[in-house]
Amino acid sequence: MTSLHRKRGGAKLGQHFLTSRAIAKTIAKESGAKKGEAVLEIGPGKGILTRELLNTGAQVTAIEKDSEMVRIINDTFVDEIKTGQLHLIEGDARNLLSVDFKKLKLPRTYSVAANIPYYITGELIRLFLTAKQQPKKVTLLIQKEVAERVARGRKESLLSLSVKVYGEPRYVKTVKAGSFNPPPKVDSAILTIENISRKHFTQVEEEAFFDILHTGFGQKRKTLMGNLKKKYGNEQVAAVWESLTLDSTVRAEDVSLEEWISIAKQKGRKSGNRV
Repeated sequence: MTSLHRKRGGAKLGQHFLTSRAIAKTIAKESGAKKGEAVLEIGPGKGILTRELLNTGAQVTAIEKDSEMVRIINDTFVDEIKTGQLHLIEGDARNLLSVDFKKLKLPRTYSVAANIPYYITGELIRLFLTAKQQPKKVTLLIQKEVAERVARGRKESLLSLSVKVYGEPRYVKTVKAGSFNPPPKVDSAILTIENISRKHFTQVEEEAFFDILHTGFGQKRKTLMGNLKKKYGNEQVAAVWESLTLDSTVRAEDVSLEEWISIAKQKGRKSGNRV
């Protein structure tokens, strides 16, 4: 998964601060935050969601890149930081999630709750889902179009399949642009990804699956079979198709997750790779 959105002008670091407490409460509730649970928040900003997460009694680790926002959070949550209920880290979440994850000091079981900038949505979702220590649940406030593509789309995409192979996405609620300051140019939505695991990768290697997935979506106008043949060769792809019920003219966007896994499994067997 890669970042799908460029940063919009008018908001520092791509920030659109949530101003609706009701929406913040919904995100906190959806995340499953409660006493005794650990929650990772990305980009707390001025702390409207942080407050609702803390109100549940959860232990919150918040990562904030903007030094001005770090100052505001430190001033706003003095008592919570002092008692250890809130652990605030200044830094880029992308680096911490991919390189310095141990610095977060998260317990084995944790959830994610965040209002994240549109322009790094895909990148952050990938980092959450592919982390060695995966969260059990991810609840995000993201662009509505992306949430619909992942959880409601009639066609599959690289992003939707990359999410579904790890967890179960659910579209929770539309959030109007007026719930932010400054308001973005489009509406947002709350997306929850539940039951996150690597269960599908007991059947096929993670790297091999994504290699096939990216190859299959290589050229949209071509059939899936055509895209795969370009990389793996006619003979091997034809052998894979013999054991499947897929039509030879099917396109990548019309193939379900289960069918992609079957393709990856058969590809591994035909090429002699371990799966």
